[in-house]
Amino acid sequence: MKTMKYVMLLCAVCLVACGNNSSKKPQPVPPAVKYGYRIVAEYPHDNGAYTQGLLWHEGALYESTGEWGRSRLRRVELPTGEVTYEIDLESQYFGEGAALIGDRIFQLTWKAGRCFVWNADTFEPLGEFTYRGEGWGLTTDGTKLYMSDGTPNIAVRNPDTFEVERTIIVRDGEQPVNLLNELEWIEGKIWANIYDYRKQEIMIIDPADGRVEGVIDFTGILSRLTAGGYDVMNGIAWDAEGDRIFVTGKHWDKLFEIELVKK
Repeated sequence: MKTMKYVMLLCAVCLVACGNNSSKKPQPVPPAVKYGYRIVAEYPHDNGAYTQGLLWHEGALYESTGEWGRSRLRRVELPTGEVTYEIDLESQYFGEGAALIGDRIFQLTWKAGRCFVWNADTFEPLGEFTYRGEGWGLTTDGTKLYMSDGTPNIAVRNPDTFEVERTIIVRDGEQPVNLLNELEWIEGKIWANIYDYRKQEIMIIDPADGRVEGVIDFTGILSRLTAGGYDVMNGIAWDAEGDRIFVTGKHWDKLFEIELVKK
């Protein structure tokens, strides 16, 4: 009889506990912080460049460009915008995002499923990897590679094998964010261009859970361009030592150093 009473008491406790758990509501996702921007400086940029990837390394910009038969990897000096060295990809490759780890530059291609690896100083080929699907943007935290493919997914890849180790699904609130394009790692967060002709925006993403923590609205920046024929905003570079952020776009004739302004 004592055993039966003990069992009944235990069941009652479990029911109360389960009832308490079921009554808990999920915590709401904090809304993304809204930012504007301030232009600190303007620099010339080759408007013939269909900018796909942009990064800062040892006092210069490194840029991966796209388009069939015009895809390149190049080193660009500031403040002049002069291209000091470049190599051409073979005409069957459409260049995409790029990232640097150590002395290796990784450069994606759009539809060929090839990632080329170059020596950062000499641009000599060091090897290549293959992958399934499209290549869009690429960045690094210094250890792993983070790759976008135009979907809400960012693949975290091993730089030595290019194998996917985990996948980040990017969401703004509860909504998946499509068309993630060029990526840059800035102070522990992923900044991502959105491939959208209707608006010029950059998302600030928490790489731990894919949550969009901030949205930067670049409305008005196109009016600063002086040459026609420009395309969408694309290209983010961070000078960590100088704490400078640079942005540009496809066929833009200017590159901008910017600061965030909280709305």
